[in-house]
Amino acid sequence: MRPFTYERATDARAAVLAGARPGAKFISGGTNLLDLMKLDVEQPSHLVDISRLPLADIEELPDGGLRIGAQASNSDVAADYRVRDSYPILCQALLAGASGQLRNKASVGGNLVQRTRCPYFYDTAAGCNKRDPGSGCSAVGGYNRIHAILGASDACIATHPSDMAVAMAVLEAQIELLADDRSERCVAITDFHRLPGDTPHIETVLRPGEMITGVSLPPPPPGRQLYRKVRDRASYEFALVSVGTIVSAERGTISGARVAFGAVAHKPWRSFEAEAALIGNPATMATYRAAADAAMREAVGRGDNDFKIELAKRTLCRALAQAIGAEA
Repeated sequence: MRPFTYERATDARAAVLAGARPGAKFISGGTNLLDLMKLDVEQPSHLVDISRLPLADIEELPDGGLRIGAQASNSDVAADYRVRDSYPILCQALLAGASGQLRNKASVGGNLVQRTRCPYFYDTAAGCNKRDPGSGCSAVGGYNRIHAILGASDACIATHPSDMAVAMAVLEAQIELLADDRSERCVAITDFHRLPGDTPHIETVLRPGEMITGVSLPPPPPGRQLYRKVRDRASYEFALVSVGTIVSAERGTISGARVAFGAVAHKPWRSFEAEAALIGNPATMATYRAAADAAMREAVGRGDNDFKIELAKRTLCRALAQAIGAEA
């Protein structure tokens, strides 16, 4: 056990001031951070407990959207009637993740900044540029069945594990951030997580001490919302591939579409290529397959994960067929 100090933040301002200290980490539900500390992957010298800050409210916005506080639990968000009615894809994604006990503890803010489940990241004897910059990526030439097929680099091929973030990507959520100088800013979720490049240890655009205070969802777009997750077992398992889609059709023609993939990249992967291939075309399986091919055009397998390319295509086709139907 490495020694560390602990404080319980009394308000958001005090939290970000404490979080700006060298070696400080925010802790909320602790469902990921505590595991990483036990394995000596994370080594904070100071923990700032933000779990009791008044940031758990779910509020309707004047424009018809919804604001979800960063401390709202995954279970509370999934159970909220406004989420179930207007943003069912978010409810579906949350319920597809983890176990009920973990969802009761996990917070919305913590879900967004959880770290990869790459086994080499968790193994301190293995080379991992995300954990130890410059040590190499053991997954590139190792067992990489669960790893990235889009947006990766030779420095890192890990994936982001969140189900919730995929749903928020198609909902075009905005993440609200607070800095220690009291400045506030909003970042689109598609811009929040960084691709690895040569610096895979820098995972988000968060600045030192900056804290997530909430997530704003715009008014729900028209169309059927659907989240589909493919995994090795029926529950309590991270995705091999997941798809979030919002799609609408009029008289057999697709009039609107949003598509995002999970478990294929360092971030929830919004596929504008798939959307362009869908909109204005007939709601047929041929159109779905063309969209899937467009989405995976730049995909690269690393050996054990080659199957994920075809799996991602089939998952998208199945999700679209389920959402709006298909002509045989």
